[in-house]
Order: sequence, then structure tokens, then C-alpha cells
Amino acid sequence: MLKRKIKLDLDSILNELKMNLSNNYKDLAHEALNKLQETLEQYKESGEIKEKDYQKYKQIADGYAMQMQNYHH
Repeated sequence: MLKRKIKLDLDSILNELKMNLSNNYKDLAHEALNKLQETLEQYKESGEIKEKDYQKYKQIADGYAMQMQNYHH
């Protein structure tokens, strides 16, 4: 089970990303995606997140990365 603090942290970054995408704030959406990926890697490296939970959030982040790959000005 994912720790509540970690889940809240990752979910808040995801919400920020979704909000920025819905408002068409491409630069902020990219920043939020990078923050999500970095935070996820930090939790994995420190052992605070289990592989199953890591893969779940990694898949979500990868999906957004694919969606946003053509977001340029």
C-alpha cells in the first residue's frame, strides 16, 4: 500500500499537470510532468515506493509524455 504522504504528493503533481493541460498552459504542463517524473524517481531510489506503485505512476507519466511530445510554441 502506498503511503498517504507519497500518494498525496504524486496526486497533487498529477492534478497540477491536468489543470495546466486543460488550460492549455504548455510550459507549465511540461514543468509539472518533469516534476512528476523526478519525484517518482526520487521515491524509487530511496525505496519509499514499491515497484508496483512505481510502475502505475510511471505508466501515467509516460502516457502524458506521449500526449505532450508535440507541444511546442
